[in-house]
Amino acid sequence: MSVIPLVFTSGWASGINAYAVVLLLGLFGATGVSDEVPAALQRTDVLIVAGVLFLCEAVADKIPYVDSVWDTAHTVIRPVTGAVIAALLAGESGSLPELAAGAIGGSTALMSHLVKAGTRMAVNTSPEPFSNVGMSIAEDLGVAGVVTFAIFHPVAAAIIAAVLLVLGIVIVVFLASRIRRFLRRRAQRREEKRLAGTGGHWPPG
Repeated sequence: MSVIPLVFTSGWASGINAYAVVLLLGLFGATGVSDEVPAALQRTDVLIVAGVLFLCEAVADKIPYVDSVWDTAHTVIRPVTGAVIAALLAGESGSLPELAAGAIGGSTALMSHLVKAGTRMAVNTSPEPFSNVGMSIAEDLGVAGVVTFAIFHPVAAAIIAAVLLVLGIVIVVFLASRIRRFLRRRAQRREEKRLAGTGGHWPPG
């Protein structure tokens, strides 16, 4: 059961920035900082791809509305990545069935992803771009800090991740009205683009 805290924490972090989790765990394993990291995550090609994608996310995640498009595109990628990482961790340790670990990592990643995406929708209702940059930096630092902490203190890190996940859910519920406003604006922009592309006009009245 010792792998469960690391599985949960990596799942939570994957829902926010999956590429950062793969990169950090891979580097920790490759440099000998941790023996818990699966060999598959330490491969040079995996680290290079994760590094490039992390840089792409670091840019896209700080641009208003682009961050929400990026989040939408990663609705499947982040939970799947969380599940794969969890299954690899369980497979290496042998203390938890890979299927169960994948379910824990994937579902946790999905929940944290939905929290992140919802929070960003609310933030995008603000006219200034600085809140996006601040949120992105806070998320990156949070993921890096909690994942690093999990390598040395997995149980404590899992507790922190659980608290942050619950807190995030509460914040999303509190910001529900802003999220609905963002979705209405996005739907309106899509309709305007569609009408502009077809040369149509808004219906009267």
